[in-house]
Amino acid sequence: MRGFRVLALVCLICPVVDAADFPREKLDDGGFETVFDGKSLNGWHVSTQTGHSGASMHTSGGRWRLEDGAIVGSQDIPGNGGIILTDRQFGNFEVIVEMKNDYGPDSGLFLRSNERGQAYQYMVDYHNNGNLAGIYGEGLSGGIDYKNFDFLDAVTRIKPRDSLIPCPIKAEDWPEFWKHGEWNELRARIDSNPPKITTWVNRVKFMEFTDKEKRHPDTGSVALQVHGGGDFTKQFVRYRNVRIKEWK
Repeated sequence: MRGFRVLALVCLICPVVDAADFPREKLDDGGFETVFDGKSLNGWHVSTQTGHSGASMHTSGGRWRLEDGAIVGSQDIPGNGGIILTDRQFGNFEVIVEMKNDYGPDSGLFLRSNERGQAYQYMVDYHNNGNLAGIYGEGLSGGIDYKNFDFLDAVTRIKPRDSLIPCPIKAEDWPEFWKHGEWNELRARIDSNPPKITTWVNRVKFMEFTDKEKRHPDTGSVALQVHGGGDFTKQFVRYRNVRIKEWK
């Protein structure tokens, strides 16, 4: 019994330590406005003008609906995707969304998007050989394509790669950091034009990019994407709690 008491005392004294010490930032959550509250899709509309729409002359822009407080998207027929956009346009802003996508569909968080889907994109390429939080020029000139890791053959396996900044999460720590099947936080900030863009995942900074020329308008919508191609009619993207903070 004495040995048991000593063991119990040690367990009470020693703090529980996380498996990995992730470099989470103390970000300012003040001043954000909710632009999707989970109750309706008011303030959002679907575009049929993107290159991801129009499979077999079909121009619905994919299938988007409200489900369990989230925006849920998928292809409506094989190969036919699209984007759903805010009616309002924003200039300099920070956006937070929570994401719980199926592993397989190619998606994206578009910054300053137009109806054709031209935008700076926060990558949500949630599939084998895909990436999260990289920055891509969707329909823009300049070949903008920066990412610091790739998914391998499963959502739990990543391979860091050289980029503008190193991947902040070690490959062996990824399964502890990213919780598939749960809600994870995606965050992006775009400022000025040419813009400086910063991305975060679960409050860890993943990418920072400053463009060298003005190649897109000063304002645009925030948009969510379902990529065209393949057959992703039975796999879904899910986003909720979309919040935006804008400044001059």
